[in-house]
This record gives sequence, structure tokens and C-alpha cells, in this order.
Amino acid sequence: MRWPAFTTRDDVAMCAAASEDGRRTDELRSTFRQLHEHGLFVMPNPWDIGSAKLLAHLGFQALATTSSGHAASLGKYDQQVTRDEMVEHVTVMTKAVDVPFNVDSERLFADTPEGVAATVDLLAGAGAAGCSIEDYDPTTRSIDSIDVATERVRAAAEAAHRHGITLTARAENALYRANDLADTIRRLCAYRDAGADVLYAPGLSNIDDIARVTREVDAPINVLALPKGPPTAALAEAGVRRVSTGGALAWAAYGALVRGARELIDSGTSSYALDGLAAADRKAFERS
Repeated sequence: MRWPAFTTRDDVAMCAAASEDGRRTDELRSTFRQLHEHGLFVMPNPWDIGSAKLLAHLGFQALATTSSGHAASLGKYDQQVTRDEMVEHVTVMTKAVDVPFNVDSERLFADTPEGVAATVDLLAGAGAAGCSIEDYDPTTRSIDSIDVATERVRAAAEAAHRHGITLTARAENALYRANDLADTIRRLCAYRDAGADVLYAPGLSNIDDIARVTREVDAPINVLALPKGPPTAALAEAGVRRVSTGGALAWAAYGALVRGARELIDSGTSSYALDGLAAADRKAFERS
């Protein structure tokens, strides 16, 4: 038998680096799963490498991409980013920090269960610890039927679990049509039974509704932090496991930029600079 041989030191180094990257990714995926076992944790959504480094520097245990924030960083609207752009974004984000990264992966950029699974495989290769799938179709501007959505969740879950990835299934009712809490709960339960690890209905803000979801779904629930929504202490008491911020931090940062720029244009002053990043927090950028 002829055994393969490394011909150069570079070959050996590349193999060792790949092995180390694989161990690191497996550890981050395991850590992410463990975070969902008890209590509540906050998972903010950075939109670029700098914001990811800052949030990791501040001590958050996990981070997530934001489809709208990432799109804005490319000068696009939400739901206009391509799958290749998303995968590239995830690759650089996961390499930038040493905390698990969940991916806001929209509809997983596919109309078929096979395509859904293929996108999950790509995200696994990009280093994701978790990803999500939505039941809203922007092409038709409608919510999928529960049967179609559940089939897609099942395909995503099977692919995700092959890689040790945590899958979040989203019911988009509250964002795209008149809120039907009973239908939202029915969908979340179906997605749970299809293999989703975390369930998420973005847009819920009433604490009683949120408590009902956590009680009836009886699985880890993610809640979107909203300006007029309940504080994290109330969400924890209601049984919520995870809180994310969506694109809010990105839009707050862009809002600060516009306010500063308008001050410069309108008055010629630069008081906006007084709210700049503190020197102590700039240390987050020292990591190579």
C-alpha cells in the first residue's frame, strides 16, 4: 500500500491548521448548544467585523449575523443579498471572534428541501454554530403553508444536525400579516417536531403572549428585543431562553452617523465626536 506523504513543511502546516480550525468550530458549536440548556442569554447581532469584535470584547457569549444590517453594509436593502455574499460574510465573521456565531440565513436561499440542505452545508463550511430558516417567501410576499414550511424545516434540521449546528425555525406571522398567535404557536410546534432546536416568532412584544409561546411550545424560544418590548429580566421570568437584537444595533449606528454628518453639514460643528468610541473599547481591534 502506498501511503500519502507530505512533500513540504507548508503541507504539514496547512493540515495542522485545518485540523485546529475543525476542533475550534466543533467546540464553538458545542458551546452554543449548551447555552440553550438553561437560563437566558443575550445574543446581539453585529453587521461587520468591527462590530463583532466590539460585542465579543464586551463579553457576550454568542453573536448572530443580521440580514438587514449586513445588507446595509453592502449598500443594499434586506433580502437583496445573494447566497454567496452571505456565505462569504459568515466566513469572515466566524474567523474574527472566538464566540459562537448564529446566522440570520433568511429562507436559506432555496425553494426546495434539497436546496435548503445545500445552503446549510455551505454555512457549516463557513464556520456557523447555528443558522435559521424563515417561513416567509419574499418572492411571493406570502407566508408558506404550514406543510411546505415544515418540510423545509425538516430538511434544514437534518442537514444542520449532521454538522452539529443548532437550527432556529422562525414563524414570521407577526412581521408580515395580522398577528395570529394561535397560528404562530401551531407553526412553532410543527417546526419543533420537525427537528428545529430553537423557535422564534420575531415581532412579539406582549409579555403574556411571549409567556404563552414559551409554555405551549415547550422548547428553547428566541425573542427579538424591541424598543417597547419587555426587558430581559421579564423575558427570563417568562421562560425565554435567548434574546437577539436583529438589525437594531446596525441601524442605531447608522443613525448616529447620519446625525453627526448632518451636524457637520448644517452647523459646521463636530460635537458628535464626543460620543465616539472610548479608548478602552478600541482595544477590541487589537486582535489580529
